[in-house]
Amino acid sequence: MRTLWKSALLFALSIAAAQAAIVDKELDYTVEGVTMKGYLAYDDAIKGQRPGVLVVHEWWGHDDYARKRARMLAELGYTALALDMYGEGKHVHHPNDANKLSSELAANQAVAKARFQAAYDSLKAQPTVDPKRIAAIGYCMGGSVVLEMARNGMPLAGVVSFHGNLATTHPAQPGTVKGKMLVLTGADDPFVPAEQVTQFKQEMDAAKVDYQLIAYPGAKHSFTNPEADQRGKEFNIPLAYNADADKASWQEMQNFFGKIFK
Repeated sequence: MRTLWKSALLFALSIAAAQAAIVDKELDYTVEGVTMKGYLAYDDAIKGQRPGVLVVHEWWGHDDYARKRARMLAELGYTALALDMYGEGKHVHHPNDANKLSSELAANQAVAKARFQAAYDSLKAQPTVDPKRIAAIGYCMGGSVVLEMARNGMPLAGVVSFHGNLATTHPAQPGTVKGKMLVLTGADDPFVPAEQVTQFKQEMDAAKVDYQLIAYPGAKHSFTNPEADQRGKEFNIPLAYNADADKASWQEMQNFFGKIFK
C-alpha cells in the first residue's frame, strides 16, 4: 500500500510539474511619451506574491540576453522584468552605436532615473509581486545603472552588478542607499581596473553601505555572456566569456537573494 501511495504521489507531482510553465510576455510602459519595451517572466505554478527582480541590459540594449536572464530568475521563483533603458526596445550591434546610446543615458541621469522608476512601478504593480520585496540586477552598463539607482535612494531591497562600471559622479552618501549591494566583477577586466575597485570600496565604506564585492581571477569584461568571445574578436575589444565565473556569480546572486528576501 505504501509503495502504491508513493507511486501515486510521484505521478501527481510529475503532472503538476508538466503543467507548470514559465509565463513570459511583453510589458510596455511609457515614460515622457516614449514607449519602453519590457519583458515579464514568472512561474505560474507558484501561487501568490513573490519577490520581484528588475533586469537591466548591457550597453547593446534590450536584447535576448536580458530576456534569458529574466526567464532564469522566473525559474528560481521570482517575477522578473527585463526593462528597457533606451526606449522602443532599441538594441544595436556595433560598439560605436552602443557607446553613443549609453553615453547619452549616462549624461542625463534624470532620464535614466525616470525610466528605471517607471519599470520599478510596472513590476511593483504586478499581481505576482510582493511590492515590499523588489531587487535589481544589471549587466555591464546595466550593472552601473543599478548601482546608480541604489546611490540615488531607490527603495530596492538589494542590487547586484555583474561586470558593471563602478565609477560615479554622484557618490553614495550615508543613509541614502536603502538596501544591500553585491558587486561581481572580473579581476582582469580592463574597464574596471583595480584603482576603480579601490575607490568604490572607499566610497561604500564612507557611506556605511552594506555591500560585498567579489573579483573573479582571470575574468574579463562581460564574463557572464556567451556572446562575449565573438563580439570581442569581431570588434577587437577585451570581452571574454568565463564559464566558471558565470556559474559562480549566478550562485552568489542566489545566495544574496536568499538573505535579503528571507
